[in-house]
Order: sequence, then structure tokens, then C-alpha cells
Amino acid sequence: MKLDTLPRFHLAEFPTPIQYLDFLTKKYQGPAIYMKRDDLTSLGMGGNKTRKLEFLIGEALEQQKDTLVTAGGIQSNHCRLTAAAARKAGLDCHLVLNGTEPEVPNGNLLLDKIFGAKVHFCDRKDRDERLFQVADELETAGKKPYVIPVGGSNSTGSVGYVSAMLELANQMNDMGFIPDAIVFATSSGGTQAGLTLGGKITGFNGEILGISIDQIKTGPDPFPPVLTQITNATAERIGSDIRMTESDFSLNCDYLGAGYAMPGDLEFNAIKDLAHHEGILLGPVYTARAMGGFIDLIQKGYFTNDQTVLFWHTGGTPELFAWADQCHRAFG
Repeated sequence: MKLDTLPRFHLAEFPTPIQYLDFLTKKYQGPAIYMKRDDLTSLGMGGNKTRKLEFLIGEALEQQKDTLVTAGGIQSNHCRLTAAAARKAGLDCHLVLNGTEPEVPNGNLLLDKIFGAKVHFCDRKDRDERLFQVADELETAGKKPYVIPVGGSNSTGSVGYVSAMLELANQMNDMGFIPDAIVFATSSGGTQAGLTLGGKITGFNGEILGISIDQIKTGPDPFPPVLTQITNATAERIGSDIRMTESDFSLNCDYLGAGYAMPGDLEFNAIKDLAHHEGILLGPVYTARAMGGFIDLIQKGYFTNDQTVLFWHTGGTPELFAWADQCHRAFG
């Protein structure tokens, strides 16, 4: 494989720690719960997108680009970290965010502005088109834009989570444990693609379960083909002959609640559980939904008390401040 020869820009300190969640394990009477703390990556208040951005920015710099352009929701963790990474790499940053500009920014949007990103607001239906319009406008103005897809989820970004799975394999060897399953929040698919491919490469035999925070499984199911496409393109990029089919992915879409970025009791109960029992914060959009789903699966017997499960914390803590009123009502 040519993983080590791909262009990469250093953004954070790895490996991120793995912690045993003793009190949470006791509360739910097993399985033994561990957590991989990608919320503790050192860039811009942390999160999983940092791993993807190391390879995306490495490629942008190799192509001599001077401006990053990406898109997401108004509280996008990916956009916040792209803005932070751009500054560390000496690049400009433009963000296309679907939503209405608030009078006073908070959460991730406030951090976008602190990092000096230029924000373009639009309707959700226009976001993809607007992303490339902004890139075209920058190019016309003499800039050299590098467009990053939503979530950094392409074959370049997903290499970051192949690397993460190799990192985990070394940590498991040092710690002397192998989880029966890895559970995490999944959305645009890049993290899940990288972890699943990395699992094949490292010989991990447990379940790699993505809990969807916004993708709905209906009819022919449009999401797994996206995972297959990203994963196989990533394998080709790193020089692996592994190829995946839709049956290689484990995806749970049962915890979508009222929809994307609309947390409810499931999410706020998970936030309270982790805060009160482990002193760990979850973001209400991604990690709280995934943790809430994980806890529900434990209670339904999907995981048994003799198993070991690793929950991969993908970040999102700044989201909490954008839901301050809801948090106050839930915990006040």
C-alpha cells in the first residue's frame, strides 16, 4: 500500500486515547464499553474531520491551491474544522452553509467566524450548486480554489480513517483487547468507508456499525452504494486490491428521530448520561444520536453483557452551545 506516500499535512496529535467507561458499563450492566476519543484531536475544538483534512489539505497544497471551499449545515463540524485547518495551512477558506444567518452567531458558526472564514448562506436545495458557484467566482477572481465535498467524504478524505483503523489496531495490541464491535455516528459516509476498509486491511472481525444520523433506508436504499463507491475509490487510491460490496457495511437507520439537527429525548438523555457518569460531552446532532442508539441497542439485547464494544467519539462538542435553550430545559 502507498498510504505513507500520499500527501498529508499535519494537523493534530495521534493516536487519540481510548478510555474505559466504567460507570456507563456498570449502569447498563455490560457490555464493557470503551471510547475512542477523536473529540480530543487538538485542532479547533476537536473532531473526526481532522483526520480527513490532513489528506485533503495535503492534496490541496500539492496542487498549489490557495483557498479551501466546502459546504454543510449552519452548525457543521466539518466546516468549523476546515476553517481552522485552512488557517494552520496558510490558506483562505470559504464556507457555503445552508440556513439563515442569525443575528448573533453561536456554536460552530461563531467559531467559523473567529477562524476568519468567509461564509455564504443559502437554502439547502441550492447548496451543492452554490458550492461550485463560489469556487468558480474565486477562480474568476484569480484565486486557486480546492473544493472539499460535504463532510470531506471522498476517496482522499476517507484515507484518514483507514489510517485511524491502523492506529486502533496498534492500540488494541498494546492494550490487549479486541472489541466485538465498533459503533459510531455516520452521515456522509467517509468515516464509515475508511473504518470498514481499514478493518478489512487489519483483519478486524468484529462488527463496524454506523448509526445513521440523517440517512433514511428506503426502497433501493441509496446510501450503501455511496459507501461502496467511496470505499473502493479509497482502496484504489492507497494501492489496495480490496473491493467492497453493499453487504460489507453495517448501517442502522432506526434513530433518526425528528430529522437532521433536531435532537430530542434520545439525544439529550445520552448527553446527560455521559456528562453525569463519565464527565464526557457529546454533540446533540451526531454523537448523542449515535450514543442514544447504542444505549437503546444495549437495552434491547443487541449487545450482550459478555461482549466488549468500542464507541468512536467523532466530536461535535461546540454544537451544544447552539442548543443552549434545549439543554437548559432538559437539564435545568
